[in-house]
This record gives sequence, C-alpha cells and structure tokens, in this order.
Amino acid sequence: MRLTVLLCAAAAYAQAQSSKPPAAGLEPEWDIAVVLQEIGAHAGRLLPALDRLDAADWVAKGASDTYVEQLESCRQQTRALADESKALSRNPEKLSGALQLFFRMEGLETMLNSLKEGARKYQGPQVAESLAALFGEGGANRERLRGYMVNLAAAREHQFEVMDREAQSCRATLMAPPPPPKTSGRKK
Repeated sequence: MRLTVLLCAAAAYAQAQSSKPPAAGLEPEWDIAVVLQEIGAHAGRLLPALDRLDAADWVAKGASDTYVEQLESCRQQTRALADESKALSRNPEKLSGALQLFFRMEGLETMLNSLKEGARKYQGPQVAESLAALFGEGGANRERLRGYMVNLAAAREHQFEVMDREAQSCRATLMAPPPPPKTSGRKK
C-alpha cells in the first residue's frame, strides 16, 4: 500500500516536472536573469537622478511637504528594487519574488510620476524630463518581466493541474476494491 502511494506520488511529480506549458512558453532562466540584473542596474542609475531632486527647496517655494517624504520613499524603494532584482536573478522561477518585484516597480513608477510633476513645477522642466527619460529606459525590461511572470504563473498552473490529475488517478487506484483472489481451477 505504501509503495503504491509512493509510486503514484513519484509519477505525479515526474509528470508535472516534464510537462511543458502551452505554446507561449517560459523564457529560460538564464535569459530572464539577465533582464533582472539589468532592472537592478537601472535602479542603481535612478538613484543619482533622485539625488538631483531638491524637495526641501520645493517646500520652501510653496510645495507640499509630502514631496520630501515621497522622495525619501522613492530612494528606499529604488534601493530595494536593485537588491530584490539581483536576488531574484539567482532564482528567477520564484513567483512570489517576481510578484513582489513587480509591485515594487509599479509603486515606484507612481511615486516617480508625482515627483516628476513636482520637479516640473518647482525645479524646472528639464529636470522632470530627464527623470522621465531615465525611468523610460527600463520600460522594455519591465515589459519582459511582466510577460515572464504571466508565463511563469501559467506554467505553475499547468504543473498543478497535471499533479492533481495524477493524484486523482492514484487515489482512484488506491480506493478501488482489491481484485478477487485467483483460483487454480482444481477442486480439492
């Protein structure tokens, strides 16, 4: 009985590991790792641009003091983005890490858009455009990561479906009544 369960579990695992997701496919780990490393490097290039923003001076010119908080939060998020993307590049198939990185990028983009408008109004349009252009340079890598995450989630769903089917098959085999004992056909 235990051997049957073990064999069924091993078969389910092997089937899930060997099956591939539908046509779109998943980028190889080494390709997406390069993208993740570039996302981290891009975040590193954003930090000097953030350092050129002078939110305290904006407040002196009448801006809301929330710009100071946003700027500091952007710096922290940018550093975290750089660190997390490098860590994820070592294990790119970690879906939870990819989601965390993606949500951090989305939040950073929202804050940068706000800071860009503050820079345009209180520091000059060239500073705002420079920040926007620098952030825009990472757009292709952000899109590749977004597509990779969708394909990774689809691959995981497919693996779980296969594993569930195999587990159901094993369960049916285990729950089936035992076959009747064979008789030799001779009478005693």
